[in-house]
Amino acid sequence: MSNPLNQALVYGRVFAEVLKEKVETGLTDVLSDLGKFDAERNKWMQDFNEEFQARVEREVQRTPDTGKPVTINIDDDDAPDLQEVIDNLRAEIAALKAELREYRDRQSN
Repeated sequence: MSNPLNQALVYGRVFAEVLKEKVETGLTDVLSDLGKFDAERNKWMQDFNEEFQARVEREVQRTPDTGKPVTINIDDDDAPDLQEVIDNLRAEIAALKAELREYRDRQSN
């Protein structure tokens, strides 16, 4: 194998084979992990759904059914103005942000 051209071709072919095998192995591992993740996700969703249904059934059994529908009166004159409530919440949020900013400034000094 004294010919450098033959040697380069052999190196190239072997390199390509090894690279192909490594890529196949890596891709197989990734696809296997994805399959396991999908199966675990499906199992988790099924378990979550079963637990949710069981809790709903327990809660329904605990709560007495009065037979009366629940009604909400939105025309109540005693109810606060919705825009006023929103403005008050925004003011509280702004005040909390300012306090948080001051706290962070004190902590960084």
